[in-house]
Amino acid sequence: MSALIASSTLRLPDAAGTLQTYRLGERPALFDATYAAPPATRSVFAAGHVVADPLAEIRDRGTEREIDWDATLAFRHHLWGLGLGVADAMDTAQRGGGLGWELARGLIRRSGTEARAVGGRLVCGALTDQLDPTRLWSAADLVTAYLEQVAWIRESGAVPVLMASRHLAATARSADDYLGVYDEVLRQADGPVFLHWLGEAFDPQLRGYWGSTDLDVAAETFLELTARHAARIEGVKISLLDERREVELRRRLPPGVLMHTGDDFNYVPLIVGDGAHGTDHSHALLGVFDAIAAPARAALARLDAGDSAGFAEILEPTVPLARHLFAAPTSAYKTGVVFLAWLNGHQDHFRMVAGAETQRSVPHLARVLVLADRAGALGDPELATERMRAFLRVAGVEA
Repeated sequence: MSALIASSTLRLPDAAGTLQTYRLGERPALFDATYAAPPATRSVFAAGHVVADPLAEIRDRGTEREIDWDATLAFRHHLWGLGLGVADAMDTAQRGGGLGWELARGLIRRSGTEARAVGGRLVCGALTDQLDPTRLWSAADLVTAYLEQVAWIRESGAVPVLMASRHLAATARSADDYLGVYDEVLRQADGPVFLHWLGEAFDPQLRGYWGSTDLDVAAETFLELTARHAARIEGVKISLLDERREVELRRRLPPGVLMHTGDDFNYVPLIVGDGAHGTDHSHALLGVFDAIAAPARAALARLDAGDSAGFAEILEPTVPLARHLFAAPTSAYKTGVVFLAWLNGHQDHFRMVAGAETQRSVPHLARVLVLADRAGALGDPELATERMRAFLRVAGVEA
């Protein structure tokens, strides 16, 4: 026993740079559960990250050589194996932060092929990022760009998620400018889509999206658009980190349009809503579910059984981890997500597309380990200990 305790004990740097002794717990039993079907009472997608090829050269950035495709697709099979849907080519996959349209095209097509093979649910982000970001584009150009990506996603066997466009944010001067572009895209979209409202905490370039920095005013524009095209909109994803506002929005959505929370701070009460089988609740399309997929699936099984208290009992301990991962600058959350994937053995290294592994400090990542352990999100504590010790050694810390 003493050898086991020693092997799972680390000296971790805190925010002040002081080393603190920490001993990891045992493997949570929830990692041994198997699931034959997706959750029954909620529509749930985990936004998956991409795995970089650690041997790619700097000159390979932005090309297919930068991605470890086998490991990237294996992680999607991990999510599907838990019965979760996969949201791909979105911000968790570093879309707009190293993953441009050419790489996203390849990811979408490959994920679509794998999803069909296993019957997995798949939604993918549609943007306008094939356009030059250094110039302004007309509304017609933006519509064409959106529709090009929507068509590619549909041909790949996935449902498009109309993500917020930086190009549109740069050119729009009023709510009517946003409505004009989205009206035309939705009019021509061949089949159902999701709408995504991404707040400026995730991307400061999206400040004032929907034509106003006043979120009450912006919400009215968003709801107007949703009402106009309810027959084409399968669901919406709201990423504003504002629980009250999401509840108000979902109560005003047209019948049949499902609210999918993107709130990585308040997902527990939002998903529970007014009870396990009530109608006033959010579904989920979350980046944090990449990091806590096993606890999330175990909790959803409780919810399916009508046990909302059991759902909260499993997921509440993950909230401190989520809040730490998504701490400001929120856009850097992908670094902690990929670090945790490495600690959990889903990839063999801690390298990221465009070198994004440097966006969080050593103490921040040490805290990720502690909070993941307390959240029951480490499937192999011994492996996590071994890898954390190696990481700290490279950082000059004797753990």
